[in-house]
Amino acid sequence: MTNPPPPEASQPGTPPPAWNSTPANDPAAAYPPPPGAAAPGAYGQTAPASPPGRVLSIVGLVLAFLLPPIGLILSIIAAVQLGKAHAPKGLAIAGIIVGAVLTILEIIGIILLVTVFAGIFGMCAELGPGVWEVGGVTYRCG
Repeated sequence: MTNPPPPEASQPGTPPPAWNSTPANDPAAAYPPPPGAAAPGAYGQTAPASPPGRVLSIVGLVLAFLLPPIGLILSIIAAVQLGKAHAPKGLAIAGIIVGAVLTILEIIGIILLVTVFAGIFGMCAELGPGVWEVGGVTYRCG
């Protein structure tokens, strides 16, 4: 029992189709490629570039943990660039939030540190040089 050849199979003596031709019944061949798409098989095509500010938003988020004010500024710049490019700006917003919170905590810490040292220096200015005990706290002023 033999199976008959499919109807689109070529008959003996008929030349085979060209290697780069499209089939006659391919519905996609009737439509042009979408805008911005490269021709099929084109060499030298580069990958689409990431939107401006994408790398800056990642750098801003990382720096928001290490140097909060700088990370905050870079994240704001990245959010503006991504907004103009109509690209998602989730990382930039995360960098803004982290940078703002850590910057505020850093400012509070600096204020507390300055206050404590100002109190110590003020006490030593009143007491003069030497070792003093005031209210159960020992001050060494030199």
